[in-house]
Amino acid sequence: MEIILKEDVTGLGYKDDVLTVKDGYGRNFLIPQGKAVVATPSAKKVLAENMKQRAHKLAQMKKDAEELAAKLKEVSLTIGAKVSSTGKIFGSVGPIQVSEAFEKAGFEIDRKVIVIKDAVKEVGSYKAIVKLHREVSLEVPFEVVAE
Repeated sequence: MEIILKEDVTGLGYKDDVLTVKDGYGRNFLIPQGKAVVATPSAKKVLAENMKQRAHKLAQMKKDAEELAAKLKEVSLTIGAKVSSTGKIFGSVGPIQVSEAFEKAGFEIDRKVIVIKDAVKEVGSYKAIVKLHREVSLEVPFEVVAE
């Protein structure tokens, strides 16, 4: 089944991508949730026209993302967490805590665009991937310290 995504879907694609997915996934999840529409010939024509009209806007969004990425490269984040006597964190540090640390540093970064590959359960230095745009992403180092 061929679909057009109406929003970014993690692990599948970005908004306005034309993809082929299994029939059940498209019919039972993506379309009812409002995340996609069936890629009919008329829908493809409408998409092509919309993309042509938005090309300038998309270029500006990419430029803004690149500028933000340049600013974020200079940021060093420190996240405080409650720690046991052995150095293990009670719970874990995730994208929400990294987003809050960015907010304290003066940047508004949504937690949904932050990816941490391994579970952060001990004090130490780690890296988070921030996906600012479909073509712009960067690794931001952060340190977890005991509160």
